[in-house]
Amino acid sequence: MDFEVLMAPIIIFLVIVAPIWLILHYRSKRQVSQGLTADEYETIKELALKAEQMADRIHTLEAILDAESPEWRSKV
Repeated sequence: MDFEVLMAPIIIFLVIVAPIWLILHYRSKRQVSQGLTADEYETIKELALKAEQMADRIHTLEAILDAESPEWRSKV
């Protein structure tokens, strides 16, 4: 009796859910292994450029603060 009740959900899982799950899993694995797309690579390059610009601005601001208030680093 209990075995018969569990057979229908098990069969549905094995016939419908498991194959879809496997297809989606291996498709995502293949996409990850292919590496970055051109758009992702361009985005990373833009972000790296912005990070370099921000670093330059920070160095400039620190130089200004060092000139105007030499003790500002000890206050932080």
